Amino acid sequence: MSRVIDEVDIICEHKSDGSIIPIRIRLMNEDGEYTVFTIKGYRESEKKGTHTTEDGIYVADSTFIFECLIIVAGIKRIVRLYYDPMTNAKWKLAI
Repeated sequence: MSRVIDEVDIICEHKSDGSIIPIRIRLMNEDGEYTVFTIKGYRESEKKGTHTTEDGIYVADSTFIFECLIIVAGIKRIVRLYYDPMTNAKWKLAI
């Protein structure tokens, strides 16, 4: 199971058709300083109805799930972002 961070700052674009494009992720490190990661590529996962994901996160049809490519210390990593606009929930990040 992945590590899940429940409070993540995300910069994204909300388009007129209701779609969302994630642009940057901002996390607070152990020293209390922010680290910013630019999303180099992403894809939105298919909606599969209400279920619990492989990361242990309960999602509904309204939940957006993005698989994003970021670079951490020179290494490419795939992370998942979760956002449900119907519940005004915070963005979650699965590493």
